[in-house]
Amino acid sequence: MLLQVRDVTRTFGGVKALDGVCLEVEKGGVHGLIGPNGAGKTTLINILSGITAPSSGEVLLDGQAVHGLPAHRLAAMGVARTFQNIRIFPAMTCLENVMAGQHMVASRPFFPRLFCLPSARRREKDQRIEALACLRRVGIEARADFPAKALSYGERRRLEIARALASRPRLLLLDEPVAGMRQKGVQEMGRLVQSLAAEGMTLLLIEHNMAFVMGLCSRITVLNFGRTLTTGNPEQVSHHSEVIEAYLGVSESHA
Repeated sequence: MLLQVRDVTRTFGGVKALDGVCLEVEKGGVHGLIGPNGAGKTTLINILSGITAPSSGEVLLDGQAVHGLPAHRLAAMGVARTFQNIRIFPAMTCLENVMAGQHMVASRPFFPRLFCLPSARRREKDQRIEALACLRRVGIEARADFPAKALSYGERRRLEIARALASRPRLLLLDEPVAGMRQKGVQEMGRLVQSLAAEGMTLLLIEHNMAFVMGLCSRITVLNFGRTLTTGNPEQVSHHSEVIEAYLGVSESHA
């Protein structure tokens, strides 16, 4: 298992946002994380990416305990993420945005850069080439020199993924990547996610678009009221009576 979450609890004051959540994500492929609003999905992603520490429980990455580590440490260990509300640098170009995502893997010695030595120039050239490859990977290489604020909504989503790819992640956490998109954009994003998985990347996906999730994920974990409701393949999850009740508020027979 690449990722294991064991009995993770997170409290905010007297409120339990997560209550003994368990999750296992195998290497390679796409694992879905779904649940009604307020189920605790983003809180869990924040813990996995080091933004929030768990109140109790364990998180293991490739067998190594990582719970409580800060975001920069987890990023250096190969965990990257996107956000439910897009977070990019709007005044910077797309290329500059992606190069900002290289800071964990790019070597940038101070003095060679200060004196603009040939080694520093070669290193920056290599980093630009790699950043362009990330933009090409998500289909927006032609926008490399555009300011990020000039992009369409769907392109901004792709830019955020390109910046995450620039850190060469082992685990990519996607928080609602198709939220607010039209059908064409959803289909394009689906093809991108499938291609990343086909290359061996491991993805953990939060999404409310059930058709998108069911069509991409080999395994799905359902959260409800901060607890793990069930885990299974798409068919098992879609026919689970408690999942139907959690989403529709009715029993399976009525549904």
